[in-house]
Amino acid sequence: MRLGEVGLLTNDVVKLADFYKALLEINNDSNDEMHQTIIAEETMLTIYNDGSIKNNSNQNMCIAFTVDNIEKEYQKVLALGAEIIEKPTKRPWGAVNMSFYDPDKNVIYLRSFL
Repeated sequence: MRLGEVGLLTNDVVKLADFYKALLEINNDSNDEMHQTIIAEETMLTIYNDGSIKNNSNQNMCIAFTVDNIEKEYQKVLALGAEIIEKPTKRPWGAVNMSFYDPDKNVIYLRSFL
């Protein structure tokens, strides 16, 4: 068994998908208001509106992305206007982590292994 997809449920697919397309520097050529696939590799990232109302209080999950240049990505996140939880910080095990909220208040981690 393997993880096939991480889906983010949202009230505003276009807004959340546009944020992730800018963050991940991906263009899926879609403005679909119901469902968009952002990453279509082994594990997919999709943004989906299932018709239910979301309260944007997603405090029981997070997504982590591994990046090559944490400072470059930090500047990109700032330019996107994301609310920063923690600036890039070196961890005792050698990684540099940062965290922020996406537009729906999902917690996103970026990490770089030096």
